[in-house]
Amino acid sequence: MGRRHKREAIAMDLTPLIDMVFLLLIFFLVTSSFKKEQLALLLKLPKSEQGAGTDKKMDQLTIELSDNDLAVNGKKTTMEELPESFKTVKKEALINLRVGGDVKYQRLVKVLDMLQINKLENISLITEKEKK
Repeated sequence: MGRRHKREAIAMDLTPLIDMVFLLLIFFLVTSSFKKEQLALLLKLPKSEQGAGTDKKMDQLTIELSDNDLAVNGKKTTMEELPESFKTVKKEALINLRVGGDVKYQRLVKVLDMLQINKLENISLITEKEKK
């Protein structure tokens, strides 16, 4: 009588594969950039020598203004729809204006007029700090 040998099933070792997946996951988490604010427009802001940071604890509304576009809290809008976004804002809220350096003055005046009509007067102009 012959002896029959049972063959062991061949199984692939998944440990190195799982290690590589976790390493890739950690790599992408570490190298990804996290957004601090939601901004819709890429603006070239004017430079200033001094400036103060904003207090994040207050209610805030961020208005971004370029030559062609307008955004409120990271969402594009139009000049006509802008007063609608002021209805839910408290009167003491901080209004951050990010205005591109090449924006026509008349466009900025329109936005400032709308803010004044809606009695929103706590306005902050956002600039970039000038490098020395």
